Amino acid sequence: MPALSPEYLSSLLVELCKQPAETGWLEFKENNTSPDDIGEHISALANTAALNGKAEAWLVWGVRDKTHEIVGTTFRPALAKKGNENLENWLARLLEPRVHIQFHEFAHEGKNIVILQIPRASHQPVSFSGVEYIRIGSYRKKLKDHAAIEKKLWRIFDTTPFEEQIALPHADAATVLALLDSPRYFELLRQPLPADASKIILSLIDDRLIVPDATGHYDITNLGAILLARNLGDFRALSRKALRIIAYEGNSRLKTIREQVVTKGYATGFAAMIDATRAMLPHTETIGVAFRSEVPAYPDEAIRELIANALIHQDFSITGAGPMMEIFATRVEITNPGPPLVSPDRFLDKAPRSRNEALASIMRRAGISEERGSGVDKIVAAVESRQLPAPIFEAHEEFTRALLFARKELKEMTRAERVHACYLHACLRYIEHDPMTNSSLRTRFGIAGHNVPVASRIAREAVEDRLIKPHDPDQGRKYAKYIPHWA
Repeated sequence: MPALSPEYLSSLLVELCKQPAETGWLEFKENNTSPDDIGEHISALANTAALNGKAEAWLVWGVRDKTHEIVGTTFRPALAKKGNENLENWLARLLEPRVHIQFHEFAHEGKNIVILQIPRASHQPVSFSGVEYIRIGSYRKKLKDHAAIEKKLWRIFDTTPFEEQIALPHADAATVLALLDSPRYFELLRQPLPADASKIILSLIDDRLIVPDATGHYDITNLGAILLARNLGDFRALSRKALRIIAYEGNSRLKTIREQVVTKGYATGFAAMIDATRAMLPHTETIGVAFRSEVPAYPDEAIRELIANALIHQDFSITGAGPMMEIFATRVEITNPGPPLVSPDRFLDKAPRSRNEALASIMRRAGISEERGSGVDKIVAAVESRQLPAPIFEAHEEFTRALLFARKELKEMTRAERVHACYLHACLRYIEHDPMTNSSLRTRFGIAGHNVPVASRIAREAVEDRLIKPHDPDQGRKYAKYIPHWA
């Protein structure tokens, strides 16, 4: 993360000293360096900043609390310890969720000043040593003792989307253009790149990728960083959200063959994600009339849609985890943080819902996603066109996982695999307003025309498992049609 310059810190100090005496997101101290006191202040300031609609809070040493006179401090955070542990590490360990605090030490008019930069609480109250604090006037209080304030704070968390939160505050125009790949952004939107940097900045403001701050600088939003970052590592809170691609030997996670992390933003780096995945996927050899050729074991369109869905629909409030593509000998798994908002067995037909609407909108404008809920349709259709086993979509408490499987002959499939493929085929046909038939099921599995009973048996098994049902309860066997159980 770029350091704030001494000149900027001095101007920030002057502005902070102009604030009223009782400001919930700002605290002044001279030399009070009690680690526990600092930790409780961080919790209180982070939570109160969220209540006050501030991107961050500040704890300043070297200023008298009552008069705001700049007097300097003897506090040296880099040398401070709690026991044998560095102070900053100790604080970070006891804060929940982990808050990316940053100490700034500088000289102002010959006096030593320390400013602690504290991001606002984003998706839950920040606690220190298991206790959540809040500031009421100039007093620090336990949040649990003030139910109305706690309720208001949770309402704010529910209504402030991840995209509007700040990834990097107070960046100048040069830093914005250095950290965000604006040329690629305009290319994706099929627009000419403005020759004037100020017009680029205005365009980024229009899309809420950056927002002006009160000092003439810019706050880079999470939306701007996650989409356009040249390197997500420049944004500490988002560095774990980069896509990891891991290839294993065999079908277990015991031995890794290769691993790659695509650190670019989701929009500017999407093509790199697809290329990196394709390079690690196994290929199968086909023999034509005159030449041999290799084709990917999995349809490109299915891989593309799975990655796009994992990026867009993840729950960004889950820290320490990001989207991950895992490649095994006979399957591919892609996992994203957060359970789905729709039951997996209704992915094909339910109207699309996204936790991250602004992110989904710009990914659609960039031609990466359609935002119409058709991604899973394309995955299932692509798998069926290659007559592969049906994909599986799993919902877990803290993550969603999709699985693709390598080619397997029908005779090698289990009953559960056949029935699941039959169900997804019926779903796909239903949303196309063309119910499943024995003939369509034979095409899906590559069953020869003279093996009608094989397709009939699979349909009967799916009916027995209550996954599909007859389109007409009184229909005959010869021209039977089937629809999903929920239709």
